[in-house]
Amino acid sequence: MFSNLFHLKKYFVRYKPSFVLGIIFILISNIGQVYIPQLMKQGIDAIAANTSVLKFVILISVTSLIAGVFRFLIRQTIIVTSWKIANDFRYDFWQHLQKLPLRFFQNNSTGNIMSHATNDINAVRSFVGPSVMYTIDNGIKFLMVLVIMISMNPLLTFYAIIPSPFMSLMVYLLMNRVHVKYTKIQEKFSDLTSRAQENFSGIRVVKSYVREEYEIQNYKNESNEYLKRKMDLVKLQALFIPVFLVIAGLSFIIVLWAGGVQMINGNFSIGELVAFYAYLGMLIWPMISFGWVATMIQQADASMKRLLKIFNEPYEIIDSGKEETKTHKINGRVEFNNVSFRYAENLPLVLNQVNLKIESGQTVAFIGQTGTGKTSLINLIPRLYDVTGGEVLIDGVNIKDVSLETLRKNIGIVPQENFLFSDTLANNLIYGLNEPIENLVEKVSDIAQLSKDVEGFPLGYETILGERGITLSGGQKQRSTLARALAIDPKILILDDSFSAVDTHTEEEILKRLKDFMKNRTSIIISHRISTVKDSDNIFVLHEGKIAEEGTHEELVELGGIYAELHTKQLLEEELSVIN
Repeated sequence: MFSNLFHLKKYFVRYKPSFVLGIIFILISNIGQVYIPQLMKQGIDAIAANTSVLKFVILISVTSLIAGVFRFLIRQTIIVTSWKIANDFRYDFWQHLQKLPLRFFQNNSTGNIMSHATNDINAVRSFVGPSVMYTIDNGIKFLMVLVIMISMNPLLTFYAIIPSPFMSLMVYLLMNRVHVKYTKIQEKFSDLTSRAQENFSGIRVVKSYVREEYEIQNYKNESNEYLKRKMDLVKLQALFIPVFLVIAGLSFIIVLWAGGVQMINGNFSIGELVAFYAYLGMLIWPMISFGWVATMIQQADASMKRLLKIFNEPYEIIDSGKEETKTHKINGRVEFNNVSFRYAENLPLVLNQVNLKIESGQTVAFIGQTGTGKTSLINLIPRLYDVTGGEVLIDGVNIKDVSLETLRKNIGIVPQENFLFSDTLANNLIYGLNEPIENLVEKVSDIAQLSKDVEGFPLGYETILGERGITLSGGQKQRSTLARALAIDPKILILDDSFSAVDTHTEEEILKRLKDFMKNRTSIIISHRISTVKDSDNIFVLHEGKIAEEGTHEELVELGGIYAELHTKQLLEEELSVIN
């Protein structure tokens, strides 16, 4: 039971001195607390004997003060440490996420991951802090009080704990139901977070199709289901305190009856009965709090189970241990030997026995219909995915034997989906660099034909972009991501349909400047436009996951195959557009 929480052991070991100190403070505070009823007993007996009680008033005040000071120190050690553990745990979670493969993020929604990083980690922190503190505190207090009560009156103590087994049974039954209900709540919270995140990211689509009311209703339904599940848990938790108070009340009734009889018979003084009652109150609270703590532990265990699913996700794309040193230079020769690839074992092959060579310094292009595997192919070069079969070589070395840092720092990628951070334009452009280089931003912006646009921005390169670069047009985003890729001074530049939102005139200017910049570097272009790829040194035509044709623009047109057909269609489209 609670096996998932054992994975937190390393964090407890890391902060062991703080927890030990916290336990010492708990002992001192509890000693002071359990001593107070003894002083009360002596004071009441002194009143009964008509003697001064000033000494006992002072002693009770001083003892209460000492107990209170150490109770403050308990929170300063255990609770503060729990926040430090939560911080370490959150960092480890973030670090793990950063190392997970692209496949993981494609199969898990952003909202679901965010739910893990917020609600689930907070639930685990509640276990590390309050749950641990109250368990140790009340456990020690329970044992101390029980020993004192037995020493005072064994028979009366036995009567007092008669209802305890019923309390334990209730805790056990309720805990099991709490675990199930809390897991369902967290799952629904993930759904809510995912829906909110998707709506915020796709707000343009929502407004364009006038689907605000539709989304409001959907969110309302999700929210109502979350509320229903939450209320089921709240109703269950609401049973804890009333049930425990009823059972505790039975203990007080039994002690009042049995203790009163003993006092009437002269076997118990009024001071002893008051002290015993005080101890019974101290004994009952830990028993009640165990139920409350048990709920937190169940919630933490359910959350930890969800978090461990992510922590147990394999990295997949890792350094082999045989890789070259990080100072290894890449020249840019790329080779595919019998490469096959599929996204999952139960899915069909996207690439099937692909063989090709790209010499260092060449500009090559891939063209073909949508879904033929062009993007999948170029994703294998920086190891965003690993091949299913065959091997990809860089300068004659299997890319699995080149460190990921070396590989990716030498490859500039301009993907189909342009992503920019909510930061200044300048910081977005130098994102791939550890330190900024003077005049680099202006240089790469000029190559990407972005500098003219920047002149119209209110703060130039220091203009803050909206989320995902929403304040820029499609063409500006494409040119910004191109400039970012150029800024790392790549040996291999991959352009994945990177000019779809750029007009043909601007595209020609960019390609002209790229030609000078990419001398002695390898350029790989994916495009649907013949005009974009026609000047490439070599063109590969992909069809059904295989290289169907290969050659220069002139050779492929003369071949009269797939490429020639695409060329004819695009020429016809251009003629029609001119006529219209």
